Order: sequence, then structure tokens, then C-alpha cells
Amino acid sequence: METQQFITDIKCSGCLGKVTPHLNEALGENNWEVDLNTPAKTLSIKVEATAETVKKSVQKAGFKAEKL
Repeated sequence: METQQFITDIKCSGCLGKVTPHLNEALGENNWEVDLNTPAKTLSIKVEATAETVKKSVQKAGFKAEKL
């Protein structure tokens, strides 16, 4: 399976803490990660999920995600 990537506006570890429960619920623990060291703050997911599912999970925490 190919890793999917999304550009996000998750800026810091505090933001990451807010989105974690939502992404864990939708994708499962250890099936995603956000690279806070890149300008795009890239979210990578390692499981089958629709872009809409990922976007909605991130939006529940008050952030945005756009598929690359």
C-alpha cells in the first residue's frame, strides 16, 4: 500500500496533541504521523483511508488537511 500525504496547518506539538485523538480514532494508533519539521507540516498515513475521512478527522480538531 502506498503512503498518502496531506499538507496541514498543524503547527506545533500542542496542535498535534489536539488532533491526535481524532486521527487515532479514524486511522488507528501508529498508522499516521505529522512531520512538524517541514514547511508543509506533512501528514502521512499508512492505512487505507479516503481523503475525505482524513480531512474530516483533522477538521474535528480545528485544522485543515489537503491531499498532495
